Formats: sequence, structure tokens, C-alpha cells
Amino acid sequence: MAEKKTSKRGFASMSPEKQREIASKGGQSVPAGKRSFAQNRELASQAGRKGGQTSQTPKRPDVP
Repeated sequence: MAEKKTSKRGFASMSPEKQREIASKGGQSVPAGKRSFAQNRELASQAGRKGGQTSQTPKRPDVP
């Protein structure tokens, strides 16, 4: 079987330092005061609970 040769593109072509620099900016895109969960812990708690409940439900009914 022939080997497929692919060139590195995007993040794969960058140095690990450059990858970390770009990735660290993701959490800084919105000021801390404007993050809804940072301002309201109860809202964050409700969202986490809701997401947990959704992930626990079956995706389709059981078929005999």
C-alpha cells in the first residue's frame, strides 16, 4: 500500500511556542467583567446542571 504524504498545515506547522501563544488568547477574547458566568455563579451552575442532564438522556428510544 502506498504511503500518503501530507504537509503540515495550520497549527501543525507552527512551533509549540507559537501554538501556546495563540491558544492562550482564546480565553482573553472577552473582558472578565463581560463574561456572564464570571458575574453570576448561579447561572453557571444551572447551565452545567442542564448540560449534565442532557448528556445523560438516551439519544433514541430503546427498540426491542
